[in-house]
Amino acid sequence: MEKTLPLKNSSMPKKAFPLWLTALTITLPTFFAMLASSATNVALPHMGGAFGSTNDETKWVITSYMVANAVFLPLTGWLESTFGRKNFLKIFLTFFGIGSIVCVFANSLNMLILGRLIQGVGGGIMMPMCQSVLLQEFPKERSGDAMALFSLSTMVASMLGPTICGLIVDNLSWQWIFIIDIPITIISLLLIQFILSDTPRNQGNKKVDVIGLGSLILWLFSMQVVLDKGQQYGWFDSTWICWLSGFSLFCAIFFVVWELENKDAMVNLRVFKNFNFAVGTLLADVANLLVFATIILLPQYLQSLMGYTASLSGMSLSIRVISAVICLSFVGKLAKRIDSRIVIFCGFIMMALAGYLFSLISLGTSFAYLFVPNFIFGAGAVFTFVPISSLALGSLPKDQISSGAGIHSLTKCAAASIFTSLVSSFAISLSEVHQFYLVGNMSNFNPIFLKHFNHYQGAFMQHFPQVIAAKKANIVLYKQLMAQSKLYAYVDIFQYLTLLTVIIAMFAIFLKVKKSSKKKA
Repeated sequence: MEKTLPLKNSSMPKKAFPLWLTALTITLPTFFAMLASSATNVALPHMGGAFGSTNDETKWVITSYMVANAVFLPLTGWLESTFGRKNFLKIFLTFFGIGSIVCVFANSLNMLILGRLIQGVGGGIMMPMCQSVLLQEFPKERSGDAMALFSLSTMVASMLGPTICGLIVDNLSWQWIFIIDIPITIISLLLIQFILSDTPRNQGNKKVDVIGLGSLILWLFSMQVVLDKGQQYGWFDSTWICWLSGFSLFCAIFFVVWELENKDAMVNLRVFKNFNFAVGTLLADVANLLVFATIILLPQYLQSLMGYTASLSGMSLSIRVISAVICLSFVGKLAKRIDSRIVIFCGFIMMALAGYLFSLISLGTSFAYLFVPNFIFGAGAVFTFVPISSLALGSLPKDQISSGAGIHSLTKCAAASIFTSLVSSFAISLSEVHQFYLVGNMSNFNPIFLKHFNHYQGAFMQHFPQVIAAKKANIVLYKQLMAQSKLYAYVDIFQYLTLLTVIIAMFAIFLKVKKSSKKKA
């Protein structure tokens, strides 16, 4: 049996703090850790311009943070039991602060990516720890309220990231995205030291699972390289992509088998035996993918096709924060009065409706049009995340909540990371398909094409000879074709996501709800 290491001064009475202060202590750093995951999306062109980097290279600023996040997520339970809650949080928050400092003073893209890796190591554990602390500190009957607070510190931060980042980069510089994290880190360290209660440490759990940790790191890193470089090197037409994909698959299988068979495993994968946890994790993965999908696709559409600034593209997403905050104020009580499965199903349907409205975008879409789908999407995201987290993690024994929260967060982070890497590839591939079909319309036998060609040629002939004017007219029309092709690619992706959302909504009925949770208060 494992021996529990008693806490220092355990004989002294514990000073009781209000529940709201404990919640603030853990949600404050979690909010800014999640903000760091989405805030850089609209700043990538500015970062690429500062270091003279391509889009594929600067994309590592986002994916490196997600990979570093994911590595330590499933180890949350083991690390907490080894170091104790307070020491564990202080160590990793210090990493987050150091990473932020490195990003501020980065003089090259590689140094910036290194800073993001360090920042991701520290920020990654905040999401599962926030879930764990809130579920352990709040009474069982208030688990819905606990998950509403968790969603406020994670989901709202993810949605608000592009807006805050856009305002910062347009009015200050992209370095300020990381500067604001430094004082928050210091404040959070002080709050954790004096407010948060500690947990016992296990003496019998000191053996480090080096093999399991190594296979996890190799799996995630190799998978991320394949996803980021696949489009550039032709996917499986490239020999090294094939070999690295096979290596990544081997590491993934080895990691799962090792953690299941090793008695000193740091990742308790057996929590997936809990039916609610397994189904809830699947639903949460898709919901998180949808959130990141819109955070990535909409700024790209607005900045590359509509000519919006970073501030405007971020502000277009801000309306979903308002609907999310409104819904968070009552979704916990709603889940107590109505079957949680109905709430989750309605949330997914709302997100599907928003996805359908997003698929109706065009090159003439107004700024105001995006308010309606974003408002619906924000409300739908709350209706899915809060009851899913409550049902998935609330059904676990208290001693497994930390491990379950880490694995739950790992799968969500992996889903978001995979889609972040693939979405650009999908957009490029679908754009090329549409370009192939649309280019057939640029023919002298097409009267509509001839009408536009003659119009542009006539305009250019006022300043250039006929031959040059014809070439310039072709260039203008070809640019319009490229823009249309890219637009149709975004429309296709939103349609696919809408279909996926409708399908996954059906899985909500398989969740198990305890009879006590159905009783009205």
